[in-house]
Amino acid sequence: MSAKVSNFQETPSQTAGPYVHIGLMPTHAGNAGSYDGEIGVSPFVDGVKGEIIEIRGAVIDGQGMTLRDAVIESWQADADGRYPGETGADPCVTGHCRFAADPASGEFCLRTVKPGIVADRAGVTQAPHISLWIVARGINQGLSTRIYFEDEDNGSDFLLGRIENKNRCGTLIAKKTGEASYRFEIKLQGPDETVFLDI
Repeated sequence: MSAKVSNFQETPSQTAGPYVHIGLMPTHAGNAGSYDGEIGVSPFVDGVKGEIIEIRGAVIDGQGMTLRDAVIESWQADADGRYPGETGADPCVTGHCRFAADPASGEFCLRTVKPGIVADRAGVTQAPHISLWIVARGINQGLSTRIYFEDEDNGSDFLLGRIENKNRCGTLIAKKTGEASYRFEIKLQGPDETVFLDI
């Protein structure tokens, strides 16, 4: 006998808590050996073409506190703007990385190859960027955003061009801090809240 749908109540939403680390990054969570190897340890392997860069940053809540339990996934193109599986893509770029904030400082570090300009089949271009998905305690649904680079020409990027409040575009721009190094803060709330994508 089936119950009427109207008799069911919505299940309460839950935040990620510690379980996201246990499931996605067991070695990081202190469960080494759960898998032969963790998925997404690096977005590239030896022999990759292009400039290797480091992006450091933190996920910051509305009170200005750094979240020390954030897990982030990144997806990106190779140095020529091609994604894995595309004709001519660099076979040494997987395009995917999974990394976590340091539990003591809340800082994260993504070491990757700097992506190139991406063009779709219609010729619409996107400035070099890295897509991110962020989850942590207190976040009910994973948040999607992007990293662009201040030393690239972002003026004709399709997505940045669709942001109505142009002052907010800067929340997606990583600042250059040195040779092949950048800083990118992800702010969850407040006047400088990062632009998040509804995808």
